This record gives sequence, C-alpha cells and structure tokens, in this order.
Amino acid sequence: MRAYARHQGTQVSIGTLKEDLKDNDTTTLDDNTINSYLNALRKIFVVEDMPAWNPNLRSKTAIRTADTRYFVDPSIATAALGLGPADLMNDLNTMGFLFEALCVRDLRVFADALNGQVYHYRDKNGLECDAVVHLRNGQYGLIEIKLGGETLINEGTTTLNALENQIDTAKMKAPAFKMILTAAGDYAYRRPDDGIYIVPIGCLKD
Repeated sequence: MRAYARHQGTQVSIGTLKEDLKDNDTTTLDDNTINSYLNALRKIFVVEDMPAWNPNLRSKTAIRTADTRYFVDPSIATAALGLGPADLMNDLNTMGFLFEALCVRDLRVFADALNGQVYHYRDKNGLECDAVVHLRNGQYGLIEIKLGGETLINEGTTTLNALENQIDTAKMKAPAFKMILTAAGDYAYRRPDDGIYIVPIGCLKD
C-alpha cells in the first residue's frame, strides 16, 4: 500500500513497484505476488487504475498505453504514507498528486452517472492530459488538473490546446469542452480567447 501510494498518479510498472519495495520496505515480493495483491485490492475497490485514451490523431505520434495508478479515494494514500495536513502544506508536490487523485475520483462519479469513463492521455513526446471524460455517444472533454495560480493554469491551457490541435476531427468529434480543474476560487468562468473553462473543484457539485 505504501509503495502504491508513493506512485499514485503515475504509470509505473510492476518492476518499479518491486524496486520501491526493495528500497523502502522490509519485505520484497516477486512480480506475480505483487500482481496478485493488486488484483485483490481491485476486487475490494481499494485501487482503480485509469486506462489510457486512444484518440484519432493527425500525426503518427505513438500513444503510451500503460494505466495510471490510483486509489479509489486519495485519503487511503495519505493514511498509507502517514501524512497529515501539515505534511501536505509543506510538500506541495505531493499535495498536487493527491489533489489530482481527488479530482479523478469526483470526475469518475460524474462520468459514471452519464454512462461515461475517465481516461488519461500521454504520448511519446511527453504531451499529457490528466483526464479525458468520454461518453458512449462519442462526446468527450479534455481536463487538466492544477492546484491553482496563473502560471499553472496557463501551463494547463497550453497542454489542452496542443492536444486539441493534434486530434483528427475528420475521424472523430472535436472536444465538447476543455477544462482546467483547480483547487482555488469560488466561481467558474470561461476564457474568451480559447473557450477553456476554469473550474474550482467545489463548483463540480453544481
């Protein structure tokens, strides 16, 4: 659980989890044992990995297909690592990973109600989108997750626009929306220049 928590929000392999166990925990396990433990955790709804999204692209860019590791609820990760509020405030990098996991949890709840699924996107050039909500009717939205601040939001909008420009809209629909999901703020708004929604996590309840 601790090893999985240390790599939540990444696409680490079983081999990497094994090395993490060797370096940080007292017990080492072989690949088959690690797989069996992960399967058991999936069956009791402790972990739920996020599959990769495979859109039609204009270019021949190779898409990474490894799943992203997530707990069903990010509080499990904080408990496994023994983290409290002060620890997270002093380590915003870890806080960012846990906030992303919280957002993914909420997006999955909303997507499931619409008969949709949440994916992630990453290609060989390093272009990555935190979440793609895809419905059965072919509609989808691109979402970047940021703690907040103008610099991080601008980074997120650059990513969303770059990914949208790669999608071959002759073969699939254009995104129904693009969104930056943030931790800060009381109100959602839409940027006039590129139509990207900036949405505080608290606004999702509406």
